[in-house]
Amino acid sequence: MDSKENMPITMGGIKLLIIGVLVLFAGYMLLCGGGSSDPAVFNYSMFDFRRLVAAPLVIVAGIVVEVVAIMKVSKKQ
Repeated sequence: MDSKENMPITMGGIKLLIIGVLVLFAGYMLLCGGGSSDPAVFNYSMFDFRRLVAAPLVIVAGIVVEVVAIMKVSKKQ
């Protein structure tokens, strides 16, 4: 019996895990920036579309990819 048959996660699952981590990283990178060096000056770029809508959607998409990669059942040949 080959030990690769008994592995709980396949190579395709590992690729999906890596893709999910990259998507999560991209979402967190979208959240970066927008700060102000002067605390007395309010920076409106903190509340733009990228940080309030796009970044959370990308992060949720990354979590969904991770869950799919973990829960995916491999087909036995």
